[in-house]
Amino acid sequence: MRRRVLLLSALALAAPAVARAEAWPSRPIRLIVPFPPGGGVDLTARLLAEPLGQALGQTIVIENRGGAGGVIGVEAMSRAAPDGYTFSLDGAGTITAGPHLRRLSYDAMGLAHVSLLVRMPFILAVRNTLPARSLAEFLKLPELRWASGGIGTSQHLTGELFRQMSGMAMTHIPYRGTGPALNDLAAGIVDAYFGDPATLGVIRGGQARAMAVTSPARWPLLPEVPAVAEALPGYASENWYGLAGPAGTPPEIVARLNGLIRDILANPATAKRFDEAGLHPAPMSLAEYRAFLERNSATWARVVQAGNIRVDSD
Repeated sequence: MRRRVLLLSALALAAPAVARAEAWPSRPIRLIVPFPPGGGVDLTARLLAEPLGQALGQTIVIENRGGAGGVIGVEAMSRAAPDGYTFSLDGAGTITAGPHLRRLSYDAMGLAHVSLLVRMPFILAVRNTLPARSLAEFLKLPELRWASGGIGTSQHLTGELFRQMSGMAMTHIPYRGTGPALNDLAAGIVDAYFGDPATLGVIRGGQARAMAVTSPARWPLLPEVPAVAEALPGYASENWYGLAGPAGTPPEIVARLNGLIRDILANPATAKRFDEAGLHPAPMSLAEYRAFLERNSATWARVVQAGNIRVDSD
């Protein structure tokens, strides 16, 4: 009789959570993209929104809310009601590196992290007139001027990690955004640039050369280009985007979303669309994603401290 009473009590406690998960979602879901339209984060959201909306039976409404390297959009998400109707895309700048660079108004690791979505390498692109023709020759250059889209960006940290591990004499030239940095690379004003997949445009247009990619292994979109790790063992830095909701989002909703995203990104047709855009699907279980975030945070904490990097906050 005692066991029966305990079982009935447990079922009664679990019933509201089960009912809530089954009822969700009953209206459209807001997906905040913390950058302007047209970039890799925006494209990831739009490629995901249609199949996810179909799986949930609700519309996914994308809201672009850029500013402060993505912080403004993620901050808006963090302040929303934790009811499963507001999520945002995020990345290293807002979750794992950002807290080591500036004071944030939200607890980055305390958000309701759903899953990693995609990952992709940075491309180490160099000016056409650079004497080095191979990665081995590049590592022997006496000095180097390298560009990024700004202090504290993932491009900056990726280059800083390279500088720390290679020991090269490298001068960082920060720009206000990727466009001006790419323009000066094409013009030969700077020697190198650690760029996202958008850098493929100037490479394929013959305005710069791809020297290496920063993923642990070679990238299928540039199979002839070596990974940095082939000459600098242990080096790896990938750009990535994940999905998160406000702290306190019901765990059963987070778990359901995680399962749906893993199924969607495992679909060959969907995966092909992401891969063709240079966005490699990389969904993880909740436990795997948490471990990934903790490792990534530890890496950037070391790089930021060693490089004495700080982004001024208002």
